[in-house]
Amino acid sequence: MKTILLIVNIILSIAIVALILLQGKGAGLGSAWGGGGEFYQTRRGVEKITMRLTYILIFLFFCLSVANFFIQ
Repeated sequence: MKTILLIVNIILSIAIVALILLQGKGAGLGSAWGGGGEFYQTRRGVEKITMRLTYILIFLFFCLSVANFFIQ
């Protein structure tokens, strides 16, 4: 059981890193492919989905890490 939790934790960590790297620095995904970041813009579409998915995966990672600590 502990091995399965560790493997899932590793997969979640890789997915979190990938999602964070996809998000542009302060301007969303538009800046990653040459879009201008001259003004503030709300997150829409894919940017909103990746942000929420990142939050969910971080929460799951935390829960699995705590569970892995208590399971022996």
